[in-house]
Amino acid sequence: MKSRHKKLLAIVVLLAVLGIVVMLVLNAFRSNLVFFFSPTEVVEGRAPQDRAFRIGGLVEMGTLQRDADGLTIRFRVTDTAHSTQVVYQGVVPDLFKEGKGAVAEGRMNPDGTFTATQVLAKHDENYMPPEAASAIEQAQKAKATLKD
Repeated sequence: MKSRHKKLLAIVVLLAVLGIVVMLVLNAFRSNLVFFFSPTEVVEGRAPQDRAFRIGGLVEMGTLQRDADGLTIRFRVTDTAHSTQVVYQGVVPDLFKEGKGAVAEGRMNPDGTFTATQVLAKHDENYMPPEAASAIEQAQKAKATLKD
C-alpha cells in the first residue's frame, strides 16, 4: 500500500471515530436534557408524557399533605392560573413550605398526577427559581388579559 493510501485510510478512520464520538455525546446530552413547564402548560397538554421534565411555581396554600409513612408528601403547585397535583417520596428541603416557590422534577402519570423524583425550594426570602417566577408572571398576565 502506498503511503498516500495509508494517509487517506488514516483520515477516513479518524473521521469515522470522530463522528461516532460526536453522535454518542449528542445522544447522552439529549437523554439528560430536562425542560421546564408551568402548571398552565401541563394542563394545556404541552408537557411530555413519556419523559422527565420540571414543573414549578408556588406551593398552593392548604394543599400540603404528609402521608403516615413520613416520607410521602402531596401538594399542588400553581402558577396562579392553574395548578397540578404533585406526589414526592423523600425528604424535602427545610425551606419547602406552602405559599413559597418550588420546582419539582419527575414525570406525569396517566391520571394527571406529577410524580416527582426531586423537589427544589427557594433558598432565601427574595429568591424564586427563574423558571417559576416567569411562569407565574405569564399566568398573571394571561389572567389580566382575560379580565379585560
